[in-house]
Amino acid sequence: MKTIKGPAVFLAQFMDDKEPFNSLDGLCKWASDLGYKGIQIPTWETRLIDLDKAAESQTYCDELKGKIADYGLKITELSTHLQGQLVAVHPAYDIMFDNFAPDNLKNNPGDRTKWAIQQVKNAATASRRLGIKAHATFSGALLWHTMHPWPQRPAGLVEMGFEELAKRWLPILNHFDKEDVDVCYEIHPGEDLHDGVTFERFLEATGNHKRVNILYDPSHFVLQQLDYLEYIDHYHEFIKAFHVKDSEFNPTGKKGAFGGYSDWIDRAGRYRSPGDGQVDFKTIFSKLTQYGCDVWAVMEWECCIKSPEQGAREGAPFIKNHIIEATQKAFDDFAGATIDKEQLKKILGL
Repeated sequence: MKTIKGPAVFLAQFMDDKEPFNSLDGLCKWASDLGYKGIQIPTWETRLIDLDKAAESQTYCDELKGKIADYGLKITELSTHLQGQLVAVHPAYDIMFDNFAPDNLKNNPGDRTKWAIQQVKNAATASRRLGIKAHATFSGALLWHTMHPWPQRPAGLVEMGFEELAKRWLPILNHFDKEDVDVCYEIHPGEDLHDGVTFERFLEATGNHKRVNILYDPSHFVLQQLDYLEYIDHYHEFIKAFHVKDSEFNPTGKKGAFGGYSDWIDRAGRYRSPGDGQVDFKTIFSKLTQYGCDVWAVMEWECCIKSPEQGAREGAPFIKNHIIEATQKAFDDFAGATIDKEQLKKILGL
């Protein structure tokens, strides 16, 4: 068994134009003062990291890691959630997802995809230079618009979609393998990898590529009404990253899983700050520890009620109080005795 590392915090949702949320130094001091031990860095935020430079320069990476260490922090993972999304975009979503791309690539899906692929590859090299073994990202989606099959999906469509998704990711996965870094896909609604079945489809389509792994976030499974505890039993060997994010699902006679196009606060399924929703984190931490998952517990704040500042203040002690120091001895060792092979035979009546 392994003791989960943490607490840590994903910085993406805390970025702002006001201090201390507008600079790496400001956010590091803020996170450290709150009791966090690690930060997950969104690589599209140039105020936090120059991803291209990090892929090219060991000196830059050493200086970046040193600056963060001065605040008593470690980098848990780099994140390319936005760039990973752009690896695979169905044309129906082109306009909305253009917001994730540089201005010079807007209205140019082909070049946007090439840029995204290179960005994720750069994150692999940067992770290796920074001494990080896991990377957080999204898979993108070519099939999500067919999630509810009406009109019915033509035979072979799903298989072709996952073949194409794997075709786009295989060069990236091979580069991550070269850099000895795992790709952890956040299993998330809106992505082609959104549950266990779709993860297995993708894994098979990539030839069971050893760098295909999971960022486990139980909040997304509550909204799908998927058993997020049993999910760990099935996929613990693939869980290499962990978001501590809460959610709740409260259906009524008017709304359910699809949400009625409502804003988050009016949906049956909505994200909450850790401890405010329905996720059983006590059992999650127990299972991840039991299975020896070597992960950082990274708080991701997404709540439609509580402020990010309060969520962050409460998040560090919440995670700290859930981390289990893995035992190195059995509770009944005191009652044991030294027994040789002959004594074992006697016990068995042999």
